[in-house]
Amino acid sequence: MSARVVVVGSANLDLVVTTPQLPRPGETVLGDDFRTVPGGKGANQAVAAARAGADCDFVGAVGTDDFGGLLRDNLVAAGIDVRGLRTVGGPSGVALIAVDGAAENFIVVAPGANAALTNLDDADRAAVAAADVLLLQLEVPLPTVTRAAAWARADGTTVVLNAAPARPLPAELLDLVDVLVVNEHEAAVVGGVFTDEPAALLDALVALVPRVVLTLGARGAAYADRHGLRIEVPAPMVDAVDTTAAGDAFTGALAVGWAERGGADSAETVTAVLRWACAAGAACAQRRGASSALPDRAAIDELAAAAYGARA
Repeated sequence: MSARVVVVGSANLDLVVTTPQLPRPGETVLGDDFRTVPGGKGANQAVAAARAGADCDFVGAVGTDDFGGLLRDNLVAAGIDVRGLRTVGGPSGVALIAVDGAAENFIVVAPGANAALTNLDDADRAAVAAADVLLLQLEVPLPTVTRAAAWARADGTTVVLNAAPARPLPAELLDLVDVLVVNEHEAAVVGGVFTDEPAALLDALVALVPRVVLTLGARGAAYADRHGLRIEVPAPMVDAVDTTAAGDAFTGALAVGWAERGGADSAETVTAVLRWACAAGAACAQRRGASSALPDRAAIDELAAAAYGARA
């Protein structure tokens, strides 16, 4: 039986321009290419989880504009159950993304309909209860995230929170998190420890949540838990062209790996899950776009085997 993942999160249409260099404040630069791509951290991670092999439900909101239909169609095409996707009056969420020649990016998000995801219902709770993992981010209202996490805790569903965009988090939410996924900037904001030393970031965060996965970009990922387990995994070496959705690919695959293994509290299983998630992120970075770049299970397996010598 496939792992079941439910995502409560955002759906945005990404407006993506490539440019030789990212502009500085007040500077105008000429771009090379422009695309519209379905995205949003919630929708991206739902698509990533589905392509990685999970049965996936998505709870979110889109607007009554043309973008809303595109976002819904993208989720349906990925095989995601969208009965929890609302249509609300007004515009859908959008993200303005610039990607430079070194595959670095900046992103500005206008939440649109995502800000209206404030009333979860009994059907949403049933989806959370039926899942192995509830996957959350911070592009929808924080009370909604907290409510979904509380339901998951009550129903025995593992809560994986990708704390992005970065913000300080209330103890009410942190107390409900089983696995926190953050990059170095997000770790510093959530943990309140401004350092570039991964060990210090992990130490600060395991004081707040029981398990932490710290993504390190091209360097891979690190893990810490309250049992004293510390693991660091290198990323596969690839020629990256666009890192826009690499973190979402990583997090979606991590949720699937965690669910399939029924949790990962041994060094062997944590290492395997991290390797597989790193392979997903690296495979995504080899292609341009957001949801369009998210790899399927075969691509993740192939890169993991090539990089680590065995299927994660």
